[in-house]
Amino acid sequence: VQLVESGGGLVQAGGSLRLSCTPSELTFQYNYMGWFRQSPGKEREFVATINWRGSNKYHGNAVRGRFTVSRNNAKNTVYLHMNSLKPEDTGVYYCAATSGTLYYTRADYNYWGQGTQVTVSS
Repeated sequence: VQLVESGGGLVQAGGSLRLSCTPSELTFQYNYMGWFRQSPGKEREFVATINWRGSNKYHGNAVRGRFTVSRNNAKNTVYLHMNSLKPEDTGVYYCAATSGTLYYTRADYNYWGQGTQVTVSS
């Protein structure tokens, strides 16, 4: 199964973007699907995740209040709505999925997308 991300791009500070992630197999089931990001010289950072039913959502401290994770069950697609973007949000955003019950660290996820670049200009 491959995770396919889309929606990255260049935006000015204060702007918005929406990222999408869809599994290559629409019947793919998982427990959590979420987003991480990585900028040059930094560790891959947890951004947000959502469970299969959409009943549990978690957001990282750096994005809480500005970013929102959601899902469309009919499309088996997870979204990351990013508002009030800052230059420090710049990085490659990766979609990830896990069948496990842990969801906060990179090691908890066993499926990854190729990443999509988000660049926020000041």
